[in-house]
Amino acid sequence: MTAAAPPMSTKALLTDATTVRLRPRYEGSNICTWIGFKHVNYLVEEAVLVHFADSGAPARRLYEEHGLGLDIVALETRILHAFHMDDVAEAEVTPDTADDDRTLGFRVTLRVERDGSVLKAVAAKVRVSLRADAYLPEPAEPPAEFAPFVVDRLGAEGPTGELARIRVSLPDGDEDAVLASLTEGRNAYAWKWNIPYPYCHFTERLQMSGYLRLMEEAKDRFVLDRGISIKTLLDDRRWIPVVPQSSVRVVDEAVMEEDLYTVYTVEEIFKDLTYTARMDCFVVRDGTLTLTATGRITHGYAVIENRSDWRLVPFDQRVLDALAGMQSGT
Repeated sequence: MTAAAPPMSTKALLTDATTVRLRPRYEGSNICTWIGFKHVNYLVEEAVLVHFADSGAPARRLYEEHGLGLDIVALETRILHAFHMDDVAEAEVTPDTADDDRTLGFRVTLRVERDGSVLKAVAAKVRVSLRADAYLPEPAEPPAEFAPFVVDRLGAEGPTGELARIRVSLPDGDEDAVLASLTEGRNAYAWKWNIPYPYCHFTERLQMSGYLRLMEEAKDRFVLDRGISIKTLLDDRRWIPVVPQSSVRVVDEAVMEEDLYTVYTVEEIFKDLTYTARMDCFVVRDGTLTLTATGRITHGYAVIENRSDWRLVPFDQRVLDALAGMQSGT
């Protein structure tokens, strides 16, 4: 007979650090053997999930026994050294939750071995909400210690008035008018997308990994629109995009099969070496565009020197003009 699991407690979750060894997914190696920023963030997410499990509160048990969905609602990551295919990361998760916080906070450090030395490769900050399940009406009660971090809707823990709403005229079926309103007067690109189930979890919600995939796609769509697509710069000069920093924050919920409008806006070009772009995601509700997530990403370019090495390069005039919106036809 299997012994009943002990009651869940936040003691270890909020006080103990955990360490786990993780390997990036093969899917994340798109150019040569380097791992893209999205899959680096997946390692951070997995480390946090392991921390919950090792602390006696695995995501499955939280949901099945207590009707709580573990949702990462904020993720800020700095990449200090690139990961390669077959690298093994040592991930350390340290609790970082203040007494009055309404989300669970963690700092995550990923380390990797290079030439006999262990380097700090990634530093990340993560915030987690426990979303009470309303899809299945089965009664469920959260453990008392977890109650301060339980929300009925993602974003509810934010300050009053934080949910940004933009009122625009939305003629029936006029997608172009909505996109034009979102990009008017901005160095931006936008598109509409219907949220499919593979981007969701806990039956209906768009999850953090889905927003990371959108952030990656936004870059791809933007540079294609500006005439400097990923493949164009690869073929012309063996340049690849690199990401030293990214962040995403969920401020409201987006639900499966809703139309999501994503806007990618270039904010700053820094010393011809990097540029920062903002991603904003909106859904239409009651004739109003409602912000569901916002984030930022910093990009640069590197030239492929051989199958294992690259180095950063400054933007040339063609790339600078495209990023600034000066390319003909944009």
